[in-house]
Amino acid sequence: MLDLLKYELLKLKDLKRAKLLSGYFKTKKGEYAEGDIFLGLTVPISRKIAKKYKTLKLKDIRVLLKDKIHEYRLVGLFILVDKFQRGDDVTKKKIAEFYLKNKNGINNWDLVDLSAPRILGEYYFDKNKSIFYKLARSKNIWDKRIAVLSTFTFIKNNNFVDSLKIAEILINDKHDLIHKAVGWMLREVGKKDLKTEEGFLKKYYKKMPRTMLRYAIEKFPQTKRNFYMVRSRGGGT
Repeated sequence: MLDLLKYELLKLKDLKRAKLLSGYFKTKKGEYAEGDIFLGLTVPISRKIAKKYKTLKLKDIRVLLKDKIHEYRLVGLFILVDKFQRGDDVTKKKIAEFYLKNKNGINNWDLVDLSAPRILGEYYFDKNKSIFYKLARSKNIWDKRIAVLSTFTFIKNNNFVDSLKIAEILINDKHDLIHKAVGWMLREVGKKDLKTEEGFLKKYYKKMPRTMLRYAIEKFPQTKRNFYMVRSRGGGT
């Protein structure tokens, strides 16, 4: 089944789109996704194929996650999410542990964003969340993004504590992708509880990277956005 899956994905490759995606996802030497290889498939096509191969075994998903081809890893994660969503408690535990053991293959922002909230976020929602603080303090950008994005599930369920604590840990992070992720989660907190988001911002907005702040206040009225941006680190709009 694994060989058939790979063959089907290869048949659908779009070289023109693959070139565009390689640039968009920063795959050149020295960039955050150096060496990532794209076939040029769309996300809906990848989802459709994942659904077709949803019975793929974990050992084969592990093979996909170790491959340099981006869509192999993406489809593997879609299958893993489906297994988790349909699984019983024992299966969910097994898949969450599998995810963490194989996270080296979850090494681009779309791979993280489309899987971490739906596996780790859901599994650890009612459990000890120390794993996310360990990931947030990692030197690896994808570990940190997994920590941030997993809390999206908590936010949806009106639990903001861990999102805000992890945002505090990463407030001085140097990477743009972490700035965007933290700002995005703060914005989501604000959609649920604006007072809570603004309480955090009033404490930290002068220290926050400007990209993080822009994402966090994106839905604010223009006058309020101006208030924060003008007074934040660096000033200006």
